[in-house]
Amino acid sequence: MNESIARKLLEAERSRLEELKKTAELESLDELQTEVYQELSSVDQHTGDLGTATFEREKADSIRISVEAQLADVNHALARLDAGSYGTCDMCGKKIPSERLKARPAARFCIDDQAKVERQVAAS
Repeated sequence: MNESIARKLLEAERSRLEELKKTAELESLDELQTEVYQELSSVDQHTGDLGTATFEREKADSIRISVEAQLADVNHALARLDAGSYGTCDMCGKKIPSERLKARPAARFCIDDQAKVERQVAAS
């Protein structure tokens, strides 16, 4: 894959992820502020409301953690692009096909090694 195309794809992905992160952080702040107001209220809360608030906070945290991991992958890919090693599998060193890099610009592994990594994660 052409270096300029790869850089454009990675920068676009980084921008998209940064927007998602901002949105998740804003939603977390809104939920936190709502919870503070609810705690200050003299009206008793229904346990279902507390469960919903907890679920929403955990969901926002999960999204934020996922987005941060994806951003780290994009930054790693940009560093590899600068170093001249972009597009090679971190595990086996073989060239990652352009089609895969177009679909997942921050891909660190070829398809076979990605499957191995996913099986290892699932087993742990």
